[in-house]
Amino acid sequence: MKILVINEPFTAYFCRTQRWAARTRGRVVRAPDWLAYATAVLEKRYSGQVALYDFPARNWGRAEFCDLIKREEPEWVVLDSTTPSIYSDTGYAKLAKSLSPQAKVIFVGPHASALPEETLRAAQGAVDFVAIGEYDYTVCDIIEHYRQPERIDGIAYWADGQVYRTQPRDLIENLDDLPFPAWHHLNLLDYFDGGKLHPYVDVISGRGCPNRCIFCLWPQVMHGFKYRFRTPSNVVNEMEYAIKICPQVQERGEFFFEDDTFTVNKKRAMEICEEILRRDMKIRFSVNARVDTANDELFKLMKRAGCRELLVGFESGEDSILERAHKGITLEQSRQFMALARKNHLDVHGCFVLGLPGESRETARKTLDFALSLGLHTAQFSGAVPFPGTEYFRYCESQGLLLTRNWSAWLLDGEQRGVVEYPGLSAGEIDQLVDDCLKRFYFRPSYMLHFLWETRSWPDLYRKLRGTRNFLSYLMEKSLGRKNSSHSKYAADD
Repeated sequence: MKILVINEPFTAYFCRTQRWAARTRGRVVRAPDWLAYATAVLEKRYSGQVALYDFPARNWGRAEFCDLIKREEPEWVVLDSTTPSIYSDTGYAKLAKSLSPQAKVIFVGPHASALPEETLRAAQGAVDFVAIGEYDYTVCDIIEHYRQPERIDGIAYWADGQVYRTQPRDLIENLDDLPFPAWHHLNLLDYFDGGKLHPYVDVISGRGCPNRCIFCLWPQVMHGFKYRFRTPSNVVNEMEYAIKICPQVQERGEFFFEDDTFTVNKKRAMEICEEILRRDMKIRFSVNARVDTANDELFKLMKRAGCRELLVGFESGEDSILERAHKGITLEQSRQFMALARKNHLDVHGCFVLGLPGESRETARKTLDFALSLGLHTAQFSGAVPFPGTEYFRYCESQGLLLTRNWSAWLLDGEQRGVVEYPGLSAGEIDQLVDDCLKRFYFRPSYMLHFLWETRSWPDLYRKLRGTRNFLSYLMEKSLGRKNSSHSKYAADD
């Protein structure tokens, strides 16, 4: 039996692993970490019969997909799904079945999880099963018990022209039981993010998030609101495992803790840092953090253990917008967080969202001014996207703010596109405000000089220059109004 787990193509630089699937303005290429976990689980049960392919990282398109399916003739194909790519994803399911008639197709990922019945009906038999939410073990159970799907929790399935859905599956409580991600199927040097040292490897030390931001996709659709932890020794064991596969991550790169909020539990975060120090690993890492978790003792220990940067969702420069978004923080907390980060010599990457409920041109200007005032090392500005399954999506639909449910219209030539319009603030204006904020932040002469002055090494200079080139190419393509001519190479339209 052959099982193929595939991060399928859609459009050049399309990044489906991130929370807001799109081509990022910095052309980030992220490893398919969730698929790598599912692959590892499958390998434990079906040793030698499983392969993971990341098409975007290899710059492969539709032709390579067809060649792979014809050559391998798989019995099972696991495909990821996102909202902007869902019609193309379904097209790849149809391709797989046409080229390998015995193949059964499983969809995983946020779009199919949020709208499993709609996805199956639209696919009309091209997709056999949807693994809803956290799918590490679900995919295995489908393959093992597919003849009795009603016995499998957490799925929807297509049978005899009808859609059926089983009872919800419990979240994985003992994360230590999961095998480490199947990085051996991938070339970890292929992945790049201009804001991180190169190469970087994701570590997911816990799943779920106790916070209730209305726009955040992962806890609402995939991993829940309960933050479940792995033990510190298990986490650091995985880091040592990754170093054996990609020694460059220790030599010149970094680890990135992809937990929604690594710092939400101070005791446990400190225990991981202490384990790193106990093993004398000499590594660098960055983490996702929240401003209401700032703690001098924690930051000091994180710095000693090798922490380089904190990635923080400040989101807005207007308290009323933070309140409407259920962010649970204030601007004053953000300022206090920055003071503690500077004291402990930790870089901060600030994340800001334009277009949340209550946004106006004036509040967007306040957000830019706030971002410029914080002393951030780097920043990103994004337009708010109401993905299906989130409270923000339900709000936009109920208020008549959502421009379309035609998922193919959620990107413009692969780029993020506004799909929410407020009275007095159009989707196009939100898109333009995002670009204006990015240019105002990064094109300050003082910032550019400081950014280069802090260059640590030739590899550090390389990732900065590559990241700059990627961003400039985005701006140039947009200013010239170019279409993404490579789209047809990648997409398999439904």
